Amino acid sequence: MTDVIRVPNAKIALSTASVYPERTPDAFELAARLGYDGVEVMVGADPISQDIDVLERLVDHYQIPVLAVHAPCLLVTQRVWGRDPWAKLVRARKAAERLGARTVVVHPPFRWQRDYARDFEVGLTRIREETDVVFAVENMFPLRARGTEVVPYSPGWNPLDQDYPQVTLDLSHTAVSGSDALEMADKLGDRLAHLHLADGVGTTNKDEHLVPGRGVQPCARILERLATAGYGGLIVLEINTRKAASRTERIDDLAEGLAFARLHFAASSRT
Repeated sequence: MTDVIRVPNAKIALSTASVYPERTPDAFELAARLGYDGVEVMVGADPISQDIDVLERLVDHYQIPVLAVHAPCLLVTQRVWGRDPWAKLVRARKAAERLGARTVVVHPPFRWQRDYARDFEVGLTRIREETDVVFAVENMFPLRARGTEVVPYSPGWNPLDQDYPQVTLDLSHTAVSGSDALEMADKLGDRLAHLHLADGVGTTNKDEHLVPGRGVQPCARILERLATAGYGGLIVLEINTRKAASRTERIDDLAEGLAFARLHFAASSRT
């Protein structure tokens, strides 16, 4: 009997958010240079992230595919691609289809988006029936102050409480919410379609997005468990490098994150 290391076929992508304050083209360049399988485009304030024509040219130039599109769901992107949240999702779907991406990442609605929140699950089902693109709803987190917990999302921040067919598990968000990431992954089962690989120490109300291995989240065990289960979704490094002292330091962080993912996304089997 010998140990055999088995590595599933899931791809490892770089989120364009991971290079900020550098821009979307820099993410393509670094993903190609470091050996990522592709990128996840975070649609945001950078005009290039919103322009599908330019993104197609970046794909051709760097020979690095867009594997996922993150719809503009943040507070700071409320006006990107218009104000209608459904129109944003339709546009994200069309971008994914044109770029050949398999997944659109979406956040649950904010509480003040009442009409959108009321019809969110039904509307997602309707959109999914029109496409092969997967809409993976991301786990978020509550905000806490003086012993009071405020949930800015509706119907909630925790996808375990909802019937979303596909979910994105973000390991920085599990740190902020104080969730057991391993338990969440287990309970999601086949609904876990997308992983945002990052870390955090659980600082109150601070979404840290540390390099995996630098916080307290079970990043290595999550990867190993997914590999054992034959996970076929996407693994996306989504870290914060804004405080990098230099471009060299940023590149080192991105390389370290990729090496961490490659090292731990493997399953040991007995033959």
